[in-house]
Formats: sequence, C-alpha cells, structure tokens
Amino acid sequence: MNPVKDYEIKSKIDVSELVKQMEASGGFTSKKLAYGVDILKKMLGDKESLNFLSFPADIIATGTRGVIREMIKEKWFDVVITTCGTLDHDLARSFKDYYHGSFGMDDVELHKKEINRLGNILIPNESYGIIIEEKMRKFLKEINANEMATYELVWELGKRLKNDSIMYWCWKNEIPMIIPGITDGAVGYQLWQYSQNNKFKIDVLKDEKLLSDLVWNVKISGALIIGGGISKHHTIWHNQFKQGLDYAVYITTAAEYDGSLSGARPKEAVSWGKINEKARHVTIEGDATIILPIIFASLI
Repeated sequence: MNPVKDYEIKSKIDVSELVKQMEASGGFTSKKLAYGVDILKKMLGDKESLNFLSFPADIIATGTRGVIREMIKEKWFDVVITTCGTLDHDLARSFKDYYHGSFGMDDVELHKKEINRLGNILIPNESYGIIIEEKMRKFLKEINANEMATYELVWELGKRLKNDSIMYWCWKNEIPMIIPGITDGAVGYQLWQYSQNNKFKIDVLKDEKLLSDLVWNVKISGALIIGGGISKHHTIWHNQFKQGLDYAVYITTAAEYDGSLSGARPKEAVSWGKINEKARHVTIEGDATIILPIIFASLI
C-alpha cells in the first residue's frame, strides 16, 4: 500500500507538478484527474491509436473553446464528434462577443432586452441568431453544394472563418468533425431554411461510412469524452465494432443512478463491448471548464 502524502505547494509550482501531487495525495477526484492525465499521455503517445474527442456545445460558449481549439490545432485527435451548438457558438464567436453574467440574473428582464443566458454567459441576439443567419446565408451561397456530409460542411465553414475558431483548425488539419444531430441548432436550422429554395441536403450516412471505415481499419483507439448525450454515445457506439475503446477518459457532472447515458460510467460500456475489457479508463466527476484546462496545461 502507498501512503497518502500531503500537498507541498510552493509559489511557482507548475501544473504538471501539481497534477503529480494530486496522484500522491490520494484525495478523491483529484487522484482521478491525475490518472486521467496519465491515460491521455499514453493514448496520445500511442502512434497506432485512433483518437476521438467528444464534447457538448455549452463549453464552446466559454473560454474553454480555446482549449478545444488548441487540442485540434496540435492534432491530438483524429476525429471530433459533437453537437450542432458547437457550430453555432464557434461561428458566432468568430464575429461577435459573448459576455459575463451570473446564474441568478432576472431572465424575464434579459428576454425583454433580447439577451439570452447560457448558465452565467450572456449572449445577445445580435451575437447569436442574427449573426449566424447572416453568415450562414452568405456561406451556403458561396459553397453552392447539393449534398454534403456534416464533416464536409464543417470544413467548408472552417475555411471561411478565422484561425481562432475550432472549425478552422478542423479544416486546416483535415480532422473530420461529425455532427450526428445536425438540425438541432441555429446552423442546422439555416440548413433547413436554405433547402427550401435550393436543391440541398445533408448526407448523415456519409458521416457514418467515414466512421465505420475508420474504426474497422484500426486495432487501437482512445477517446476523451466530455459530458454525455448524442456525441458521447456516437463515439462509443462506433468503437464497439473494433472490440471497444482501449483508452477512455470521461469528464462528467451527471449521476449514474438514473440510468442515463450521460451518467453511465466506462465500466457499463464494457458490458456493451464499447470499451474493451482490458482498457484503461476513468471517470473524472466535475465541471469540464475547470478540469479540461488543468488537463491540457499538464499535458503540454
């Protein structure tokens, strides 16, 4: 048995040293965070591993967008799976600012002022729906395609955005971003609007073929899965066809007692064959806007 050690935090301690001390402290979620960093180090260092990044859209409304962007810029992941809201926030914030607010604000007053609240982030209408509608109409006219997979749409949008955006680096590094629920957001709604007067459709089955081709041709795969929902399930679903993920790090605030996919731990996915029986895996309970920057800073 290893003894529990106290933290020894000095004024100029770096993040990687702090994470090492978390492992030695034996303290609850901090130890899980340290173990997660260790798994990701091995996963990213495994040249044979096909690596997935899965996350929900809400964190892209925060500064955590910068962490996701840098991970993709550095080519840490081969595939990204997320929700339509990621396209919304990434596109909108390329042209307009979001603002600080608080969870306790008067939402009736905000609605009267045409300001939307996402947690403690404030998003005026001109920073979201209005700018997305304006840019999507322009971009779709320029793209002038009849049919596209979601990853092809992301690349086309990315080449038209600044290099401070996630979609730009997906395009630049040719990393497919898959959006299984493409119509569930402002960008998706603009696709539907555009299709009313133009011969246009999204081919989600082309996305599925890409994912299938990727997983059927690798022996090792890993994933950093933030949050839950459709992006999480799509990631683990496809990996069952190669005998499951070999590395898996979950970050979640969801509980498992209600049987939800979002709260399900990796060991449950083992029973489905979505995570390999011999895989290294961990669940880090907590807010991704705190945990993810620490993980990223430690890894770099």
